[in-house]
Amino acid sequence: MIAANHRDLKQPYRRQDRKQTEKGKGNMTAQSSAAARGDLLQPVSAGLLASLVGFASSFPIVLQGLAGVGATPAEAASGLVALCLAQGIIAALLSWRWRIPVTTAWSTPGAALLAATGPTVGGFAGAVGAFVLAGLLVVLAGLWRPFGRAVSSIPMSLASGMLAGVLMELCLAPVEAVSQMPKLALPIIIAWALAWRFARRFAVPIAVLVTALMVAFATELPAGVFAHVWPEPEFIVPHFSLAATIGVALPLFIVTMASQNVPGLAVMRVNGYNPPVRPVFVITGLGSVASAFFGGHATNLAAITAALCAGPEAHPDPTRRWVAAFTSGLAYVVLALVAGFAAAFMAASPPLLLQAVAGLALLGSLGAAFVSAFQREDERLAAIITFVTTASGIALFGIGAAFWGLVAGGVVLGLEKFRPHG
Repeated sequence: MIAANHRDLKQPYRRQDRKQTEKGKGNMTAQSSAAARGDLLQPVSAGLLASLVGFASSFPIVLQGLAGVGATPAEAASGLVALCLAQGIIAALLSWRWRIPVTTAWSTPGAALLAATGPTVGGFAGAVGAFVLAGLLVVLAGLWRPFGRAVSSIPMSLASGMLAGVLMELCLAPVEAVSQMPKLALPIIIAWALAWRFARRFAVPIAVLVTALMVAFATELPAGVFAHVWPEPEFIVPHFSLAATIGVALPLFIVTMASQNVPGLAVMRVNGYNPPVRPVFVITGLGSVASAFFGGHATNLAAITAALCAGPEAHPDPTRRWVAAFTSGLAYVVLALVAGFAAAFMAASPPLLLQAVAGLALLGSLGAAFVSAFQREDERLAAIITFVTTASGIALFGIGAAFWGLVAGGVVLGLEKFRPHG
């Protein structure tokens, strides 16, 4: 009986202990869920920020570049959609597969190159053929090491001088816009300058927003401008020519490698990541080829927005930062849905105003190109020759100025390096 009473006394305590244990487990589960949500919030928000800033800051440059080589508004919109999908899918897949923040982007310097190049042989189909070849060259750089080493041996001073020459014309557009349409251009430039001072990361998106407001309220948009705002990819049969290969494909490849892929790898390595270089080049090159058939010019590693996803801003724990790049990739897939709207609105805007916004977005890149081009005194003259030749816009034998800038700078550098000593 005593034993029975003892059991009866212990049983309520056992039930109570069990309830408290279950309650404790519930609290721990809730805390774990809250911690998991908090753990995801920072990288997800960083990825969304990277995609929104990257898109808003540079899509006018892409549209301007595609239009510069002969794309119709519909073809330019198709190219923008294709680029969003290509870079979004690649970033999401590689980040998830390797668990490192692989952030991809379209080639903004490449788009600026196209804007300065002008129409080529075969019209936009000829430019698409050059896009395909440029993508295949990136694949080749990943598969064949001697070719990759040869590309990396191009002096940075010459590559940067060529880039500075390409960017110069667009970067002068804000000044020209102020002289021709001050009532529209001045508010945009003032908004950009104030944002640059107080919220530098959002300076260009704010300028794009002010541009949209100025166009909407101060200009008369054509009727039916938004009739086709949903993504409408257009398959474009490429046309291949020697002139487009030399004048567009080679400079586009060099600019993309020197100004996007190499800095993108550097950003990742600075933050402690060592991505497999050859697969990165092969996959992004194939993505460029695929998007080229729909008007996209180049997909590559991100350089600027990569820092948002690979740095401490994305997450204190480096092993969790891949979520930011994964989120950025998915966001670009969603942004493909609004790419048609953005392209339609910009196509209805005054062309010089679009060039002005693109020029504001490229001022930082122009400054960085100048610093890199003229840093070494022994290569400074060759870099200047490359810059002025490219900025001149000359076209010989149907080949654009960017190629001739590299040739001229390379000849001068060769004479400098191999001059006989007395």
